[in-house]
Amino acid sequence: MRSLVLCTLCLVFAACGPSSRDNCSGASCTGGSCSPGDSRACYTGAMGTENVGPCTGGMQSCTSAGSWGDCMGEVVPVGETCGDNIDNNCNGMTDENVDSDGDGYTTCNGDCCDSTECSNPAEVNPGAFDTPGDGVDNDCDGTVDNNVALCDQGLMSNSANAMDYAKAIDLCQTATMMDKKWGVISATLTLPDGTGMPDPKASSIRPHFGSGVMPQGGVSLMEISSGVAAAQGDTNPSFVDFESSYQSSKSSAFPSDFVSAHGGKLPNAPNCPEPSGSTANDPVMLTLTIRVPTNANSFSIKSNFFSSEYPEYTCSAFNDFFVMLLDSTYAGTPANPTDKNLAFYQPPNSMSVYPVGVNLASGDTGLFTQCVNGTIGCFGNPLSTSTISTCASQAELAGTGFDTPKPSECDNNSLEGGGTGWLTTTGNVVPGEIIKLRIAIWDTSDHMLDSLAVIDAFTWSADTSQPGTVILRADQPNNPNAVDSTRPVSTL
Repeated sequence: MRSLVLCTLCLVFAACGPSSRDNCSGASCTGGSCSPGDSRACYTGAMGTENVGPCTGGMQSCTSAGSWGDCMGEVVPVGETCGDNIDNNCNGMTDENVDSDGDGYTTCNGDCCDSTECSNPAEVNPGAFDTPGDGVDNDCDGTVDNNVALCDQGLMSNSANAMDYAKAIDLCQTATMMDKKWGVISATLTLPDGTGMPDPKASSIRPHFGSGVMPQGGVSLMEISSGVAAAQGDTNPSFVDFESSYQSSKSSAFPSDFVSAHGGKLPNAPNCPEPSGSTANDPVMLTLTIRVPTNANSFSIKSNFFSSEYPEYTCSAFNDFFVMLLDSTYAGTPANPTDKNLAFYQPPNSMSVYPVGVNLASGDTGLFTQCVNGTIGCFGNPLSTSTISTCASQAELAGTGFDTPKPSECDNNSLEGGGTGWLTTTGNVVPGEIIKLRIAIWDTSDHMLDSLAVIDAFTWSADTSQPGTVILRADQPNNPNAVDSTRPVSTL
């Protein structure tokens, strides 16, 4: 009688605690508190797969810290091993060669998660990129959360191999038009209209630019210049002062699709005069043809733009151009720019658009930060001479040549040039598509006063982004989609 009363009380007050008959499944097997010594049956595999094929539950014990431990002894779905006569993924079929998730990969063609093996089967296959920290073997290579491979070691500074420049910006994986995996299919160095060869001094691969600009990924970075891609003391190619200006014999038309989107002209920053001429002088362009991972919806890339046109020719018709043109079939929201150039900045709550370049120093954009505050525009456009107050440091100018004192330019504190500091540029893509990314720099209107762009740290993201360029925030140094907090970012 006494035992009956006790059991009745246990049922009413739920005070008897777990027993071996209690169980959990899926997410309920993680988290929560418990009393040390308790145990319960458990199963963490997909719903409906327990006791199908070899899949079976296990037992879970409460640790001394009062939390549930691992589910010991369970067997959960794994990728189908074709030909072993076992239902490895516990979906009721044996050795099936199917594409249940419609991602283009079958169970016998390397898809380690086609149905029951993970929570998002369509985003896991040999064509995916391994998303850091998600605990999933996204690319089905047998390793969860791969360590990021370095491919930018030992590259020649004056390499003429365009694929080396893909490696320098941390695009390590290659692919072909015939296979399905993601990667760089081809890379070329040309003039901005897609023809001819650029001057070999216009591009380089370096371990740093000056003493203050270090790689944002790996151990190398890429430099392109409308002069020579070198800092003071560099060789192969060797430094040439940016104001003395290295003039190559190279020139071409502008990228036709870019200028066509602007009525046959180059765009410019608000309230600045239009660039003159129709020729890209001293130009260089890297074109990358890339198959996008099946689980990527955007990418980011970091850049740092420097120009000896600062401060005296800011907001003039003589500015060098730096573009990142994306060809993609993406047609969603937020939309990629209609002129394809991702290297632009649009201030919050503003219709004004600033192409990345020296004119970021005008208009109080706040994206031209490696410089000396003071008078700008005093030579190139005296009627619009103004001042800048957003310069935060000169640390990234150190040892580059842009840090040479030039007290005769605009005011007594002027240096030979200035820069943006590290910026993050993002663009949206369609998973699995083949995109083309063109990164170019050229001089406009003349061959004088050279500029240089440092590019690095290409990164995929599973989320969509707000296309364009923003300053790399100090509190988000490793965030591939670091953006102004005032700008919305949509995610899938």
